[in-house]
Amino acid sequence: MIKVFLAGYNGSMGQKAIKMIQANDDFKLVGGLAPSANDDDKNKYQLSNDMKLFNNLSDVNVSADVWVDFTVPSSVYENVKFAIEHGMRPVVGTTGLSDSQLDELKSMAKSHNLGGLIAPNFGLSAVLLMKFAQEAAQYFPDVEIIEMHHDDKKDAPSGTALNTAKLIDKVRPAHEQGADDNVETLDHVRGGDYNGIRIHAVRLPGYVAHEQVLFGGTGEALTIRQDSFDRGSFMNGVKIGIEKVMNISELVVGLENIM
Repeated sequence: MIKVFLAGYNGSMGQKAIKMIQANDDFKLVGGLAPSANDDDKNKYQLSNDMKLFNNLSDVNVSADVWVDFTVPSSVYENVKFAIEHGMRPVVGTTGLSDSQLDELKSMAKSHNLGGLIAPNFGLSAVLLMKFAQEAAQYFPDVEIIEMHHDDKKDAPSGTALNTAKLIDKVRPAHEQGADDNVETLDHVRGGDYNGIRIHAVRLPGYVAHEQVLFGGTGEALTIRQDSFDRGSFMNGVKIGIEKVMNISELVVGLENIM
C-alpha cells in the first residue's frame, strides 16, 4: 500500500487525483493541503474521516510515501522542498519551477536517496508530442511552438511548451529565425524566445491543454499537435508516477524518463 499526500486536493486536478487514488487498491490517501482546507471538505470531496487536512505547509504532520503536488507556481518549490526533507517522494504536476530550483531539488533528493518526478505534463499524448518533436527537429531546425490553455492558468509559457523547447534545443543548431532586419511594431508579438525557438502562449476560456509544434522547411511544413480535452486524461500518468518513484533514487524531470 502506497500512502499518498495530496497538495492542492481541492483544485481541478486535485479532485481528479482524489478519484484516481481512491479507485486504486494499492494507494491510500492519508492527507491533503489547501489554503482553504476545513473538515467540511471531507464530505464535499468524499474523503475518509481519518484523512488529515492542513491549511499551512508548516503544519503538515503526516506519514506518507508520496507527495503529489497540484498547487500553484508560487508555492510548488517550498512544497517539494518540504516533502523531500520529510522523506516523501514528490510527484509534481505544478509548473513554474526555475532551472536553479530544479537543480537544487534534484540535489536534495539525491542526498536523501529519494525518488521523485516532476512532469511538465502527465498526458501520454503530450509526452509523445515532445518525443516526436525532438526527433523531427533533427531534420527541421526552424520551429515555433504554440501552446493553448484555459484562462485560469497562472504561468506562461506552459511547462510542457518550455520542456518541448528544451528537448528540441538539444538537437537543433541554435539560430535566430526570420528576417535579419525583423522589426516588431508591437512588443513581444513574436512570442517568447528560448535560444531562438519562439514560444507563443494562448489563454482562453473553453480550452484545457493543447500544444502544436510547427516546423518549416524548403517547400514543406510539418505540424505536430496534441489536445487534452479532459483533466482526467492526465491521471494515467499520475498513477504511473506514483508507482515508479517508489523504485528510483533520484528526482527526474519528464514522465517519459520513467515510462
